[in-house]
Order: sequence, then C-alpha cells, then structure tokens
Amino acid sequence: MTGHMTTPGDLGRRVSRRREDLGLTRDQLADHAEIDALYLAYLEETPAAPSAETVRRLATALGVGVAELLGGTVDLPPGRGRPTAGPRLNRLDPAECLRLIAPGGVGRVAFNEPEGPVVLPVNYAVHNGAVVFRTAFGGPLDGNLRTGVQGAEFKVAFQVDRIDEAGREGWSVLIRGGLHHVVTGDEQADAETSGVQPWAGGDRELYVSITPAEISGRRIQHVL
Repeated sequence: MTGHMTTPGDLGRRVSRRREDLGLTRDQLADHAEIDALYLAYLEETPAAPSAETVRRLATALGVGVAELLGGTVDLPPGRGRPTAGPRLNRLDPAECLRLIAPGGVGRVAFNEPEGPVVLPVNYAVHNGAVVFRTAFGGPLDGNLRTGVQGAEFKVAFQVDRIDEAGREGWSVLIRGGLHHVVTGDEQADAETSGVQPWAGGDRELYVSITPAEISGRRIQHVL
C-alpha cells in the first residue's frame, strides 16, 4: 500500500513556484508527473497529504529533490552538492549581466565601515539603468555611506546570484559604482515608480540607487 506523507502546509506553494520558474502550466506538469491535473490544482491550492509516490513524481518532474520540495532544505546554505562532471566557467558580458538581474529580487550590497567590510542583503529593482532599493533612515546604508560632500559618493559593490541545485549550475553578477541617496522630490517620485518592496518591512522610506560603473559576471555550466 502506498503511504501518505505528512507535508508542510506550503508544499503547494513550493510546487507552484517551481512550476512557474520552469515556465510550465499545470497541465504540463501533471503530464510530466503522470498525475491528474485537477489533483495537482488541489495540491497547489489546499494543504494536503499526498502519497509519497506523488511527491516523488512531482520532485522528479520539477527537477528537485524530495527534501527540497518539502522545504527540508530551507535553512541550509545553497550549493552543498558535488559539482557535475566537466563544469565550465564562462564570463558574461555586461548586457547579459543586466538581462539576468533585470527581474529584480534579492541582492547584496558590500561596503566598508570603520570596523571593516560589511555585506547586507536587500530587495532590489533595476530602474532606468540603476539598481534601486529601500532602507531605513539612520541605518547602516544611510549614515555610514554619506560622504558629506556634495556630488561625492561612496563606491560600493552589488552582487546577485542564482544557483540551480538540481543542475549544479548557476551564475553571479557583480556591479560596482557610486551609491546615491535619493533626496529631491523629483528623484523620490521617480524612484517610487520602481515598485521595489523590502521583505524586511518596517520604516524603509529612504530610496537608494547604485549607478553601475563596472559590470561583470560569470556562469557555471556543465559540458555534456
């Protein structure tokens, strides 16, 4: 007899998110996993206890491990698996780098404080050729990055990456440039149209932009 699994309530969300990342419709995923499309809709929309075989089929069709699909790897660092046979590291040109980061998401800002280097994650958007994010007035990305000289800006680094755990592939983009605090009314109005929303919540009404002076990137692929 096929047993049923006690799964976290967000199993459906993980299935739906991974399916959308792969550009699959429900019918296509159901076909790949050899399950009923109506049952897939039920799994995505309702907390359920599918059979272990159903979870295995979904994980295989989505190109992930069962543990990852069930959220068992959520608190583990990415990239713990062994590399594929014949990995190849390719450099990316600036246009490809900008294409990869254009959808927005989470990136990291690196800068120097008096105590030493700091790297902080931020939700960002690419807007009018610049990286835009929001932070709190008086926070480390505010006072610590103001030069006090009109027109003079601290140089920072901004990094975004994507890791495909199943394929053991990924890419990384690095931007270096001046960090600008949005202060004028016109700048504020323009920055607000970027639509960037910080996951951390709270009072983060200071918009900050990074205008790229240097863009580089690398992609890891495997050679068949």
